[in-house]
Amino acid sequence: MVQYLLALAPTFLVMAFFLLGPFNWSRHHSWTRTITCGFVAAVALRYMLWRFTQTVLPYPYDGINFFWVWLVFVVEMLAFTDVVLFLVLMSRYVNRSAETDGLGTTFFARERRELPTVDVFIPTYNEPLDVLERTIVGALSLDYPADKLKVYVLDDQRRDWLKTFCEQKNAIHVTRSNNAHAKAGNMNNGLQVSSGEFVAVFDADFVPYRHFLRRTLPFFSDETIGIVQTPQHFFNADPVQTNLGLENIWPDEQRLFFDEIAPSRDGWDVSFCCGSCSIARRTAVEAIGGFPTESITEDLLTTLSMLNKGYKTRYLNERLSMGLAAENLTGYFVQRERWCQGGIQTLFLHNGPLRGPGLSLFQRIMFLPASWLVQYLVRLMILVIPIAYLWFGLLPLYFTDMADYVSYQVPLLAAYFLLMLWITPTRYLPVISSAVGTFATFRMLPTVVSSLIRPFGKPFRVTPKGSGNQAGQFDRYTFSWIATLIMITALGLLIDIVPETTQLQAEFSPIAAFWAGINIVVLLIASLICFEKPQRLFHAFKLDEPATVDDISGRLVSLALDKAVVAIPPDSQFESKSVTLHLKGFAPFNAELRQVTQRRRSMSRGGDRQAYYLHLHFDLHGAIRDEMIVKLYTGEYSQDIPDIDKVAVSVNLLLRSFGRVRTF
Repeated sequence: MVQYLLALAPTFLVMAFFLLGPFNWSRHHSWTRTITCGFVAAVALRYMLWRFTQTVLPYPYDGINFFWVWLVFVVEMLAFTDVVLFLVLMSRYVNRSAETDGLGTTFFARERRELPTVDVFIPTYNEPLDVLERTIVGALSLDYPADKLKVYVLDDQRRDWLKTFCEQKNAIHVTRSNNAHAKAGNMNNGLQVSSGEFVAVFDADFVPYRHFLRRTLPFFSDETIGIVQTPQHFFNADPVQTNLGLENIWPDEQRLFFDEIAPSRDGWDVSFCCGSCSIARRTAVEAIGGFPTESITEDLLTTLSMLNKGYKTRYLNERLSMGLAAENLTGYFVQRERWCQGGIQTLFLHNGPLRGPGLSLFQRIMFLPASWLVQYLVRLMILVIPIAYLWFGLLPLYFTDMADYVSYQVPLLAAYFLLMLWITPTRYLPVISSAVGTFATFRMLPTVVSSLIRPFGKPFRVTPKGSGNQAGQFDRYTFSWIATLIMITALGLLIDIVPETTQLQAEFSPIAAFWAGINIVVLLIASLICFEKPQRLFHAFKLDEPATVDDISGRLVSLALDKAVVAIPPDSQFESKSVTLHLKGFAPFNAELRQVTQRRRSMSRGGDRQAYYLHLHFDLHGAIRDEMIVKLYTGEYSQDIPDIDKVAVSVNLLLRSFGRVRTF
């Protein structure tokens, strides 16, 4: 007993450090991050030295297990390298909001005629009108002098209906004779027909907020700034949120990168353009010969090419646009496979991190696609190690006793998880984050391997979005892998629990059993993502504003482009299903009353009161529809989840995972 208490001492030390230090510090200061990340790095180094000197080098040559021990250690070394790079990266933090406040005062104090001209590029391939109209209308409503702003819709499918729509809205419709070099080629064609001093890029499904240019342009007072990138936020739930049933209590998958990692990259001057929701200096784009066409991720390569020429990228962590996240698993993997392949492609290019001129050693290291190369291999190994032991008796290390294992690995796990909970408190839960990564592994690991073997083998694929893209699916391929691994792991546990059938007597067995149990839980949660739930294109925004239905005053509690929900007093009556809706800032318009529900409504005064909820549907056209788009999508409302409801997440997944167990 004393032996194990002593073995737990390092873990207690880790917990004491976080309780006395980081959990009482602001995570938005570089000094607090440096101390915390340095401490975790020291814990990780202690573990790796133990692993190498005590559990790898002493292992005798005994055939296949000898090579297995070394293979596991090599993969662990790759993981250690990736973690160290992450710790170095996250040890800094910068918030540019105050900087743009100060720069903006001077930038916009100039005469109107002295303001720079701006071109907005909206590259599009196959998006329907219900996606494109929001982006076009939003871009045209940007808070900037009209004579200094032009909106270019770069149509790579040469659609007559889109040309007509652009003419109606006073946007410029641009086509070309071919689709060479996909999105990059399309934007380069846009450069040929435009002349603005700055070029803002929004994918066809992203709507800029009205003050986007007011917040980003001031950075270009520094002539060395080539690009300003802003985060990508979404008005719909991504397939991970939807399929797990966590739409309202778990943030979208990209929040960790845009909210936490990207600001830290900016602190090291290694932030990069993510394509949409960015703005670039035209002279900087021209200096690199236009948007690079060598890679399917032209945004990342644009950053690297500009670094080659001495330009920098700035990241402004403010919500300045809103768009569509991938609506189903097909789109989810199209996106991520493109990002993965494009990152790996840069390793083979003359302007990439290995060969590009003008890059510092630190920049070269930080632009290596290390995470793409390592994370999925590591996740697969985590699943395989207990299986290899339970079925074949293959030890992953030279095992002395459990106390040593507890003394070295448990503190590392505790340090890493506590770091993540401190540095990303509203974006991270260990088991769920692991489940999401595990789910992606079975499709992404083959992409990593194929991209290394044939980096330029796959063409650019547009992420499918918009109407007609909401059909439910079932990811049979991934589910088959998950179900197989669950059954193999569970059967291995059952066999080795029974004394008459087990062939294992090693002290590693309890650890392997615990490890296998955690893997089963993670795989069960990952399996839930495989079952696609259909999504609705026009997602409603929750709000609380005055509204009048006919002559009855109420509160508008939900609003979308095609429907609204209004709470009214319970004694109200309507003689017809055709009603008139009055909203602040809008001319009255007709709506159809389709449903009335009754429930308690929380009032600002007087507690809860009974209310009728009117479910209204309408079909807006012309100027009033444009006004509704501007109201909903250009900055007044958000679908952000500010904090994780940890209890709700846990209960939800526990119930759904239990239900899934019965189907295996």
